[in-house]
Amino acid sequence: MIFRPYYYFDRGCAAYLFGCGTLGRCAVVDARADDVESYEPFAGSKGLRITHVIDTHVHADHRSGGAELARRTGAQYCLHASADVVFPFTPLKDGDDIELGNTRVKVVHTPGHSPDSICLLVTDLKRGTDPWFVLTGDTLFVGAVGRPDLPGCARENAADLYTSLHEKLLNLPGDLEIYPGHFSGSVCGTGLSGKPTSTIAFERRWNPMLSLDRHSFIEALANVPPKPEEMDRILAFNRGHTSVEASA
Repeated sequence: MIFRPYYYFDRGCAAYLFGCGTLGRCAVVDARADDVESYEPFAGSKGLRITHVIDTHVHADHRSGGAELARRTGAQYCLHASADVVFPFTPLKDGDDIELGNTRVKVVHTPGHSPDSICLLVTDLKRGTDPWFVLTGDTLFVGAVGRPDLPGCARENAADLYTSLHEKLLNLPGDLEIYPGHFSGSVCGTGLSGKPTSTIAFERRWNPMLSLDRHSFIEALANVPPKPEEMDRILAFNRGHTSVEASA
């Protein structure tokens, strides 16, 4: 497998490109609009063609480059089926499998940060049949979890997030690597580590949010940082209202 993270320190964001070097197919996850020109040249340098562009949710803190990158490359632009957007996309649902040659991706629907949030469980068949890592989007960070208030209905979303974490992600193997959508510097959670990667076992042991019971978890998530500046304009852009000028 070819795997490359992209780290954006201005907003504590991460994007990822990965895929099968043998058959030359790859995906880009959570592409940034202000870096949309960088993904295809790197893929080409490794003999890869971008066939899937995936956003783990409709972002509220920065402009997504997903739809534009898919248009440029002819790739499928993928979101969870519940995503609130006005343009066509390939709908994903829980349990769906995406084939990228020897690289396989399983979709895990993890509502909470937003109703359309997903994580991506990735396996490299040349390495083995067990999953290697999971891209956790804005659901699980290193040392923190995603904030539930950006789309509204914060307490209901916090309850969904607790369920997604404890019934889906924390049941995964402990040695599974996690690659979140954000790290320190992001406003999408509180207490994020500056370390951009971790494992399921490490987070079970050290992430303070994961040791809380449901009630305490929901109450703790009521204490969130201010919403991102220009959030409404960014959301409008990412939902397909292209006449809206959003800053990110």
